[in-house]
Order: sequence, then structure tokens, then C-alpha cells
Amino acid sequence: MDISLIDDAPLFAGIDPEERADLLAATTVTRLSRGDVLFHQGDTGDTFYIVATGKLKLGWRAADGRESLIAILGPGEMIGELTLFDPGPRTATAVAVSDTELSTLSHSQLTAEIGRHPEVATHLLSALAHRLRRTNEIIGDLVFCDVPGRVARTILDLASRFGTPQGRGTYVRHDLTQEELAQLVGASRETVNKALSGFAQRGWIRLEGRALSVLDMERMRRRAR
Repeated sequence: MDISLIDDAPLFAGIDPEERADLLAATTVTRLSRGDVLFHQGDTGDTFYIVATGKLKLGWRAADGRESLIAILGPGEMIGELTLFDPGPRTATAVAVSDTELSTLSHSQLTAEIGRHPEVATHLLSALAHRLRRTNEIIGDLVFCDVPGRVARTILDLASRFGTPQGRGTYVRHDLTQEELAQLVGASRETVNKALSGFAQRGWIRLEGRALSVLDMERMRRRAR
């Protein structure tokens, strides 16, 4: 694994290069193919992960069988840090949506690292606070924003994290099926597809299978408000 792929992860912020190298040496690599499950909701959690390449979806299943996507995580983002501060079963199921590599640390290794470098805990808490802020924004969207607005916000979020400039637009390889994208928005597939088709007809986006191109970022931002 190219360690530069996870250099920007919050775990390594503020650690000098020699100590960072020691910590990275303690990690192992976990490789997943699309559809592989990293862990299930309710599993006992004692492992911390950092995404190096690829993407994972975090999903939640209700007692009646309904499913919802909580988040899509990509390079540099962390999974499993909750068990460090609040030990207990996993709160979601993590599944690879593309070929994925993760850097893995056991709970005991991470705890030992925090003991040597207390500032690591501050960076981890900052990352948790950022995720909580995003969750609060999603809840607000579900309450106050119509479906097309939520679709626009979701596209902009994916573009900011996974997008690359291409021609006159931004190419976003999200790797999600139509059903997964609908779950992430929190609406039916039919309603989300209608919103996407409307954006495409206006020339704001171009749909490309499990990818899309944002052609008019400003119009998408206005629709997301």
C-alpha cells in the first residue's frame, strides 16, 4: 500500500514523520472487492480502519427490514473510531462499493498510540465532530428540503470528495447503483431518478452509469439551497 494515500487521515495529524512511520508499520492491510462486507450492524467492534483506496457504504437496517445508507466513505476517512470512545456493537454495516484497501489497527494498538500521543485523541474527536455535523445537516435536509434539493446536495457532496475536473465539468465516479443513491438521498428510486433526469434535461449534469458529470455547478448549488 502507498502510505501517502492515508497521510492526511486525522489519526496522523500532528505526529512527526518518524512516529508516523512507526504507527504505519503496526498497521495491516485489508482488501475488499465490491460487495464484500467489512462488518455487520450489531457485530462486536474492536478494529479501527482508514480507507486508503476505494469506497465503502455505511448502511443501517431497521427491524422491519428497510435499509438506509448513512454515508459513503472514501480515501483518508475513518471507520470504527466510535468503539474507541463508546465500546459496543457496530451501529451500521460497512460494505465495499468498489475495490477497496484499508489500513487496519486493533483497538489496543490505537489506545497505546493515544497514550503516547494524546493529541491523536483530539484529532479523532475533531473527525467525529465533523461527521456529526454532516449527520445533522442530513437530518435537516430530510425535514426541510424537497427531494430534488436533497439530490442536488448529495451530488455536490460526492463531487467535493470524489470529483475530478474533466473538460467543462466535474466527473464524479460514485460507484453507486440507482437504489443505493436513492437510499443515500432518503427517497424512493423513482423520485430520485426523476430529479436526476430533470437535472440532465436542463444540462446541469450528465448521467454516466455509476458516475456522472456536473456541468453547471452554480445551478446545482442554487437548487441545493
